[in-house]
Amino acid sequence: MRRASGAELALALGAAFGLFALTFRGDRARFWERMTLTGAFLGSLALANEPAARAVRPRARDLALGLGSAAVLYGIFQAGDRLARRILPRGAREIGDIYALRSHGTPGDIGLRLATVIGPAEELFWRGYLQRRVGWLPASAAYGGAHLVTGNATLVGAAAVAGMYWGLLRAIGLSMPALVASHVAWDIWIFLLAPTEGAGEESRSAATG
Repeated sequence: MRRASGAELALALGAAFGLFALTFRGDRARFWERMTLTGAFLGSLALANEPAARAVRPRARDLALGLGSAAVLYGIFQAGDRLARRILPRGAREIGDIYALRSHGTPGDIGLRLATVIGPAEELFWRGYLQRRVGWLPASAAYGGAHLVTGNATLVGAAAVAGMYWGLLRAIGLSMPALVASHVAWDIWIFLLAPTEGAGEESRSAATG
């Protein structure tokens, strides 16, 4: 673990939390543009401070591990979706509100942004840059905390679970290319290709309500 000054971490986390606030609290019609810019900034910050990350080359094994770990996380979220709808008063509506963001872009455009900028940048910053400096649990808590600004308890919980999952994989030695592959595959899988049960109906309800 690389030590970092308190000032460095405060600036990095302040930037991340501030950008997440601007991204999620702004005009929903421009959400994907803002999320892409947020990812580009945080990913660039991580790469600038982690020279070794720029030299990493993915292998076929990384892709296989990434896809496998994404499948496991998808299964966890299938169960979590059902639980959230049952125990959270606003669970179904909050899940639909997340999926309603798909209406603000084409699947191709959203998928391209997720695969080339947003997914890789989140792993580089939260699991690469931050976790290497503060450890698994603090980095995972920060990742979940950055989503508090959404006011969506289901999304905060989902981010916390995903952050803990990817953070644990990183802590036990999964490579950054494998984590990037996992994050990208999971994003596209759960958001565009195979949303959790009932998402389509809830998404339409949230978009029109």
